[in-house]
Amino acid sequence: MRCKFAGVVLALATAISAAQIPKFEPDPSWPKPLPNNWMLGQVSGTSVDSHDHIWVLHRPRTMEEHDRYGESGKGDCCFTAPAVIEFDPAGNVVQAWGGPSKAGAVQAYEWPDNEHGIFVDSKDNVWITGNGDKDAQILKFTTSGKFLLQIGHHGKSGGSNDTENLGRPAGLAVYGNEVFVADGYGNRRVIVFDAETGAYKRHWGAYGKKPDDSVPRTRFYEGPGSPQFNLVHGIRISNDGLVYVGDRVNNRIQVFRLDGTFVNENYIERKTSGAEGTAFDIAFSPDKQQQFFYVPDGSNKKVDIVNRETLEIVGFFGGHGGHGVGEFFHIHSAVTDSKGNIYLGEVNNGRRVLRWNYKGMGNGL
Repeated sequence: MRCKFAGVVLALATAISAAQIPKFEPDPSWPKPLPNNWMLGQVSGTSVDSHDHIWVLHRPRTMEEHDRYGESGKGDCCFTAPAVIEFDPAGNVVQAWGGPSKAGAVQAYEWPDNEHGIFVDSKDNVWITGNGDKDAQILKFTTSGKFLLQIGHHGKSGGSNDTENLGRPAGLAVYGNEVFVADGYGNRRVIVFDAETGAYKRHWGAYGKKPDDSVPRTRFYEGPGSPQFNLVHGIRISNDGLVYVGDRVNNRIQVFRLDGTFVNENYIERKTSGAEGTAFDIAFSPDKQQQFFYVPDGSNKKVDIVNRETLEIVGFFGGHGGHGVGEFFHIHSAVTDSKGNIYLGEVNNGRRVLRWNYKGMGNGL
């Protein structure tokens, strides 16, 4: 009898523990319709600033010709939105800007060939990356679009141990006075620069080791993981100073200290063999301890909920492909606001920015 009672207590404790995961539901009313008959191309990057405003980076050059008849005079609709768009929490457009510097500009910069990542730091600076074939630079602007800094130069990539240029960088994050870059589509590393001067600080590859571009990009679906990164894509830094890296095509998240020391790793649907991989990005829950983080899995069309302490997947939302409410087509980036709502950008033919509202803690079974 005592054993039977103990089993009931254990089962109850397990159920209570399993119930404590975040719950979300899609918000079809967010964002509000864009002004000026604007349309979005592929939404590659999302960020949230200290005022809970949502920043979106999209790819204007991915707009179809028939979606911009307003520009060509062939119809009333539509027009391509500027690359960088700021939304307020209600989903209204606050401002929009972005694109190549004007000819003869005193402070010229090299806008990326293919827009990719965006990050707004604690000082309200806006950072931009691009993953075009020759994109080897990152850019820093004020929130109004004034150019501040360029690190690296277009077309100058020297590989994963080049300390001056990047190689098709993907995501980035600013922590303190340093900018950490997931570098990325061409290179196979995390690289760190001074966020004010752009001076090189350090870099590392998978497991904190020196990156080696000569190693084949072979994928391992069981046993020891690949000794090198394979598309370093998302990067976020936790409140306690740990660097979380989405090694996308290797289907894994790796965790490091700020100096590049390897801490831990775990896989996101490791058996997925699709070319895109699974570990697209990382977004933390907004509680002080950041108990959970969320990983958009564009291949399996869902967002995994991960326990940050154990790196175990404890739940997910989504899982249905499509363009309707509650469905994902090709989610690519993720970020959370201070209330726990999560914002997702879709690329390829998705071309949406989505909000899923946080609904508290619920049963994860």
